[in-house]
Amino acid sequence: MPGTSGNGAVTRSTLRQQIADALRDEVLSGRLQPGQAFTVKEIADQYGVSATPVREALVDLSAQGLLEADQHRGFHVREYSVADFRGLVEARSLVIDGMFHALDHGRPAFRDPTEPRTAAALAGVRRRGEEARRAANAGDLTVLIGYDLRFWRELSSLFGNPYLVDFLHRLRVQTWVCTVQHLRRVTDLRGHLWADHTELIDALVRRDTVEARSIVAAHHAHSLSLIENLTTG
Repeated sequence: MPGTSGNGAVTRSTLRQQIADALRDEVLSGRLQPGQAFTVKEIADQYGVSATPVREALVDLSAQGLLEADQHRGFHVREYSVADFRGLVEARSLVIDGMFHALDHGRPAFRDPTEPRTAAALAGVRRRGEEARRAANAGDLTVLIGYDLRFWRELSSLFGNPYLVDFLHRLRVQTWVCTVQHLRRVTDLRGHLWADHTELIDALVRRDTVEARSIVAAHHAHSLSLIENLTTG
């Protein structure tokens, strides 16, 4: 029956997303290491599900740059080089600068911070930034990643372009995947992690894109310096 088929498709799609989200968290937490290989069957057995949604989830994560397919053998966690990281940082810099360009030219985002819906959205973004700051200052990488991704996703959504939101989110996930491959080796991360989220949102509320660009440039320079020092030191 059409209804049964539709429900089955929805269930499989939901399961596919749940598996993809779980595996992404495994990679970001460092529990799945760079280069670590596995098969569809191994993941299906681990989660107690059929192979089809697992295969679809792994293909999705491969398309997002988190995994790589091994011909006829399975998948492995992608290993990012420093050159890859530089490229990712440059790409996200260009996307963010495009957001600020839109703000410079009077797009609706941040037009009136006192408008109730805009004010509520900005307050939510700021809360994510405050939580990210606390996690960074405490050196809690896992919590920081979660709030940082939410901060940027919610911030970018204020510019009204869902394609931009998805693209920037993918870039930030990829840069975090690369970053954790190195940061997990550091025993105490306090003082090493960028935490100027609230300063950035405050600058954007003031429509001060000069200051916002300066904050983002410092963020990117910090990220590059951190990874380059870890890989050479």
